[in-house]
Amino acid sequence: MQIIVSDEIKAVCPIFVGACVEAEVENTPYSQPLWDEIHALGERMKKELTTESLKDLPGIAATRTIYRACGKDPSRYRPASEALIRRILKGKELYQVDTLVDLVNLASMAYGYSIGGFDAGKINGDTLTLGIGREGEPYEGIGRGNINIAGLPVYRDATGGVGTPTSDNERTKISLHTRRLLVLVNGYDGNEEKVRENAEFIQRLLREYCNSDGGNYQLYR
Repeated sequence: MQIIVSDEIKAVCPIFVGACVEAEVENTPYSQPLWDEIHALGERMKKELTTESLKDLPGIAATRTIYRACGKDPSRYRPASEALIRRILKGKELYQVDTLVDLVNLASMAYGYSIGGFDAGKINGDTLTLGIGREGEPYEGIGRGNINIAGLPVYRDATGGVGTPTSDNERTKISLHTRRLLVLVNGYDGNEEKVRENAEFIQRLLREYCNSDGGNYQLYR
């Protein structure tokens, strides 16, 4: 997959660095060892963070800054990584979906980065372009119906939007039938080392929980 970062994103975030992980996988409805990892991370976060201090985590803080720069209120349209951690800190259970989705959520919480997980077989074409959502642009968020993505960073394939930091699109969502996985790590803080670590963490999870060799990843700017 070729990933293009548009000039409009570069204008508001010249330090952006992303990672694209591609892998052959097997999905399952549930993985107890994976959820043991998720719960362990949640317990650590409850000891170290509050709903206010989590906004200062570098990955989350940078994403919130980009929301404002693009014209979106990050407190109304929260990045998914922030929303997941807030849920844990409030003592609520995370939604359990399937192993691949749960795995992507863990990777996002562990590093604070906005991460999109997609069924690569549902993406139209071999190129994704990261731009900014436009007024009236159609977009169906997973489990959210039509959402207003104007002012949100958005990846588009040949058909239209597939992923934003707030919600990925229903059209390209992961299912139990997903065999080719595409994961995008968004480092709006420009920290290449952490973005690499996050991509390698995802590869490790895929090897352990999805009968995968972890695939490969590439950085893009």
